[in-house]
Amino acid sequence: MAGLGPLDRSVLPAGIRSRFVDDINGLRVHILEAGFEGATERPLLLLLHGFPELAFSWRRVMPALAEAGYHVVAPDQRGYGRTTGWSANYDDDLRPFRLLNAVRDAVGLVAALGYRSAAGVVGHDFGASVAAWCALVRPDMFRSLALMSAPFAGPSELPFATDGKPPEAPTSPTIHEALAALPRPRKHYQWWYSTRPANAAMWHSKQGVHDFLRAYFHHKSADWKQNKPHRLAGWTAAELAKMPTYYIMDLADDMPAAVAKEMPSPAEIAACQWLPDRDLAVYAEEYGRNGFQGGLNWYRSRSGGAFESELQLFCGRTIDVPSIFISGNSDWGVYQRPGAVERMQEAACTNMVGCHLLDGAGHWVQQEQPEKVCELLLGFLGQNARAAVG
Repeated sequence: MAGLGPLDRSVLPAGIRSRFVDDINGLRVHILEAGFEGATERPLLLLLHGFPELAFSWRRVMPALAEAGYHVVAPDQRGYGRTTGWSANYDDDLRPFRLLNAVRDAVGLVAALGYRSAAGVVGHDFGASVAAWCALVRPDMFRSLALMSAPFAGPSELPFATDGKPPEAPTSPTIHEALAALPRPRKHYQWWYSTRPANAAMWHSKQGVHDFLRAYFHHKSADWKQNKPHRLAGWTAAELAKMPTYYIMDLADDMPAAVAKEMPSPAEIAACQWLPDRDLAVYAEEYGRNGFQGGLNWYRSRSGGAFESELQLFCGRTIDVPSIFISGNSDWGVYQRPGAVERMQEAACTNMVGCHLLDGAGHWVQQEQPEKVCELLLGFLGQNARAAVG
């Protein structure tokens, strides 16, 4: 990964540039940037992508946000794209990929750019988790929060009133044993992502990285008409198995096999205006070079539970800055953790001003419906600015 240059200007919309910011928590961070003329005189917006995405995933909203007067910065997060200084060896230390270190990455980038605070932090998918923790831990620096596709249910709970009581017996069967025992045996994608074979299975899939990503993006979008999400009754195997196989996989499949069954036709690919092949080629080049382990390490840092104790330090803390949730009406990500979207609205975020599910969008809402996303974000940010002045 050493010696990588910026993205070629030909793949970026007008008004967006690609460059690097050095010495950010051990990283050389690749960013996409819009509204950089007189940048520090503009309020900063920090956009954090998820998996398997890149800073490039924000290309369709950045120009409009910059036109509205913001300095818009989207980094390739740790483990992704052209950002370097991280290791993707499966057996290396996972601590750099824990959530609070991702917050440290974001704080360091804001400071390096010459800001004491950002008008907003916007996160999508796993980036929403990072954005939520940014707002929870540093509300003085991140003045508002926009979450996309992944609800934030609050910090991990501490065991309570346990003194003098015997420890609770582990759940039996585990959710993974229960999924595997279903008449149609299944497994949860996040735990598969945490396995040693996952990176090679996607990086060296039979269909190649480009076609794997094409099927993956299609399967989770509104273009796949079977995406009809709804609330689940609870965290049980029978309920989780109602989700599509990109979340609750068939037990014998890896992810490339799961999404290959829904590979779009040539006509569907040609009709996909939100992700034409020339744009998908940018993702394919980056993941073809790096593989997927950097992003998968984010899942591993959560699924194993090794870092939950430090998150429990914030038990009972709420996000009190103005917040908004935006997702697609065809996005199962809203409901994949039963009860999370309700806890976000009712308890975790005390100043949530809106929860919007957009027609014509699945999981990739800022790519599938960029105009609607920009309209909501700018209305939200403008409301916050007026309230601050008032």
